Amino acid sequence: MKTRRDVFQAIADPTRRAIIMLLTAGALTPNAMAEQFNSSRQAVSKHLQILSECEIVRHEQKGREIHYHLNADKMLEIEKWLELFKQLIAQRFNQLDYVLEQLKLTRK
Repeated sequence: MKTRRDVFQAIADPTRRAIIMLLTAGALTPNAMAEQFNSSRQAVSKHLQILSECEIVRHEQKGREIHYHLNADKMLEIEKWLELFKQLIAQRFNQLDYVLEQLKLTRK
């Protein structure tokens, strides 16, 4: 039984994050990506397999070559998760602003 992968597994590895960034510029073949990393096509293919399982990339056969495209919509899951933390941080800054204002008033 294959375990289901999610977008967080995809971005957990720095090479996969770099592949995602490469694909923001446009579709690439595994060979073209391997050249960017100075690594083998097989190594890049393993990362692409994980990215495919996470649905972050999709591939398209063009003749004898496979071109990988970024599925940017899938990255929205990360954005939604991070939004909770953005709101928490914003609340803390607002509380800090309030405390600083109160300190200013008491010093006058």
